[in-house]
Amino acid sequence: MRVLVVDDEVRLADGIRRGLEAEGFAVDVAHNGVDGLWRARETPYDAIVLDLMMPGLSGWKVVEALRAEENWTPVLMLTAKDGEWDQVEAFETGADDFVTKPFSFAVLVARLRALIRRGKVERPTVLEAGDLRVDPGARRAWRGDTQIALTSREFSVLEHLMRHRGDVVAKRDLIAGVWDDDFDGDPNIVEVYVGHLRRKVDKPFGRNAIETVRGAGYRLAGDGG
Repeated sequence: MRVLVVDDEVRLADGIRRGLEAEGFAVDVAHNGVDGLWRARETPYDAIVLDLMMPGLSGWKVVEALRAEENWTPVLMLTAKDGEWDQVEAFETGADDFVTKPFSFAVLVARLRALIRRGKVERPTVLEAGDLRVDPGARRAWRGDTQIALTSREFSVLEHLMRHRGDVVAKRDLIAGVWDDDFDGDPNIVEVYVGHLRRKVDKPFGRNAIETVRGAGYRLAGDGG
């Protein structure tokens, strides 16, 4: 399994490299986003461990460029512990998972192996469920030809549901994907935002796309309701 590690903290990157090599990985290292993007383009990797904040070219920009080129190599992002919005944006630009600094190396390896087992997951530029469309790059949503005005958080919840359309998404998974694993607020905030979405993407169009599955979570109908 070949992995690319991109982090401008030289000691940290080299420590990750040594640890992964001890776990049986083949590892390449880049210490800035420009070199990391070049390596990711030139070499087929099983996964990329990518720091978010780097001078010159951030992790966001690296992922954004790769996904725009339809490079679907799984990306594990390294983010700041208090960077809630950083983590949301990491997912929105195409990252697959993240760990927060400082992190447990055992957790990093476990998440990396999980991503590699899952393999490359293509992400279409525009997500569609019937006439409901979401463009993650442009941060826009439509019903048919009608654009729907959403707040940033509403959009993130809708995007998460759209990426898992047809499946039941547990409340805890929505919190982890849109807020943060360390979120310590009221988990009922999810219900509030689902209510906002229903009033914007369903009710005005006579639809019932977003379903509450009692005791399990929420499901967005694959056909858009």
